[in-house]
Amino acid sequence: MSQQPAPAPVPDRQPLDEHAAASARAYAAAERAKTDVLASVLEDIAANGYPSPESGVPWEAARDAHLARLADEQPRVA
Repeated sequence: MSQQPAPAPVPDRQPLDEHAAASARAYAAAERAKTDVLASVLEDIAANGYPSPESGVPWEAARDAHLARLADEQPRVA
């Protein structure tokens, strides 16, 4: 996580309403969580080496499982 303080308000910026600001913060938190997961995987590889190919899942099986999950979801309207 970022330990830097938030920058001071800049006069030429347009402020966000409360809902937009909350949405931006939620999106930032979600992206930060994804980055933290990636960083932990890379740290594990650095500490322990690459996992053996036998312990993994073939990409075809992962793809098919993901496509099956998507097919089971409720339809969405764009």
